[in-house]
Amino acid sequence: MTRIAGYARSTSDHFEPEGDLDPTAQRRLRGHLEQIDYTAYASNREILASILGQAELSKMQHLAVAAAQARGIWVKAAITMTEAGGTITPHQATKLAELRSSFDELSAAYEALRRMIERGYVVYSPGV
Repeated sequence: MTRIAGYARSTSDHFEPEGDLDPTAQRRLRGHLEQIDYTAYASNREILASILGQAELSKMQHLAVAAAQARGIWVKAAITMTEAGGTITPHQATKLAELRSSFDELSAAYEALRRMIERGYVVYSPGV
């Protein structure tokens, strides 16, 4: 199964046994895949926690504010460029693409941190 997540496609990460495997082989394969998944989880938890430390509400807020500002700057630039009507120049299009890329990257970083918290890779501290 494939679904669209933002601008990128991701595939389902659920185990789907081959139809021609016997039940014993399916269980054995499922066990191997669970070991692989746990290894990936443990690796992510160890490495990401050492790089990022605790995920605090303030870190999430900083990313969210930066993404919102980048979105606003991108859209405002597009509005400003098109106010006189007509089409935009190739240079303006390049500038818009750069601004959109900044928004996309900040938005993706926010979603990545959120996913890390959701999956338990980093410890979340509300930091009230």
